[in-house]
Amino acid sequence: MRILLIGSGGVGDAFARIVARRGFFDLLVVADHDVDRAHRTVAAVQERHPGDDRFVAARVDASDPASVEAVAREHGATHVLNAVDPRFVMGVFAGARAAGADYLDMAMSLSTPHPEQPHALTGVKLGDEQFAAAAAWEAEGRLALVGIGVEPGLSDVFARYAVDHLFSHVVELGTRDGSNLTVDGYDFAPSFSIWTTIEECLNPPVVWEKERGWFTTPPFSEPEVFDFPGGIGPVECVNVEHEEVLLIPRWLDAERVTFKYGLGQEFVDVLRTLHTLGLDSTTPVSVPSAGGRVQVSPRDVVAACLPDPATLGDRMHGATCAGLWVTGTGTDGAPREVYLYHVVDNDWSMAEYGAQCVVWQTAVNPAVALELLATGVWSGAGVLGPEAFDAVPFLDLLRDGYGSPWGIQERTPTA
Repeated sequence: MRILLIGSGGVGDAFARIVARRGFFDLLVVADHDVDRAHRTVAAVQERHPGDDRFVAARVDASDPASVEAVAREHGATHVLNAVDPRFVMGVFAGARAAGADYLDMAMSLSTPHPEQPHALTGVKLGDEQFAAAAAWEAEGRLALVGIGVEPGLSDVFARYAVDHLFSHVVELGTRDGSNLTVDGYDFAPSFSIWTTIEECLNPPVVWEKERGWFTTPPFSEPEVFDFPGGIGPVECVNVEHEEVLLIPRWLDAERVTFKYGLGQEFVDVLRTLHTLGLDSTTPVSVPSAGGRVQVSPRDVVAACLPDPATLGDRMHGATCAGLWVTGTGTDGAPREVYLYHVVDNDWSMAEYGAQCVVWQTAVNPAVALELLATGVWSGAGVLGPEAFDAVPFLDLLRDGYGSPWGIQERTPTA
């Protein structure tokens, strides 16, 4: 296996550090528009693993399919892993296919709200552009494994495991994420890409119900307090647009599929303020400069003003939890409610890998998936989500091979 990694930001850098301990691949090309950043990732890996010559750096333009194709062909890539933010998904997706390589990503093609009823009806949904190409990928015998980060990704694997092994009937498959992370020296410092966070949190959230199909609600709707394990405790969670809701119903049977994220009131207030001021917009505006006027995207300015999440690891404290809350009827015919979860502590991930916990938790899942593909345990063609594959080998390898345990917490079924 020869992997082309597109993007050496926080998640891409963490991915390289993780797979350096594994032997399932022959080459990892770390490619970024900023080639110096790619070189820094390679140098960091080789400092921890002297003599490992499987890592090389390259420059790529993720927005240009031809650039992705050229780099993939130059290095004989068999798999392209997309670790850039979702605005570049279709460029990388198309470039991988043109190069004859299989493709993986951790976020899917962007949505467009319904033009008339954005808080009731779906418009262009997350992943629609990619699924439109599913028949072509399948005809070519190529695999595009989409949404294989932590969320989406591990939660989808948990969903497959719950449906196959824990429940005879599922009422709700509800992704619930939360953390107790703090960052020294910052009143507001997101632990993940603010560009992606704005996109997810201010778009109309999508919910799926068997009787209605996909529909939308206003941002931050249906607040609930969810009690997270791992010392995190109760966190208020709200509906957020996310890929799980668009992926899980395509393969698994449930009455309802949701995604709620523990943002916290301060974070919600900041996002609402950005929206009110138009600073969440990606449409360039004309701004005076010393040389005349320049066109800048307000959201890009916000991102540039905030610290790079990849650099915050040594200032972060606490843990992050990703998981799936499942309700329904157990295999014994009795009501059952469980939370399948994965907790990563920042002190551990920094000490072991030099990567902060949020990006590490995201990056470990495509590493596990690629190893399963390399060994032939997983295989397929077309545009597929993680829930299309057997969950047990994935969860076993995550725990036993990558030393990152997951858990199942039984909860008292609600009436």
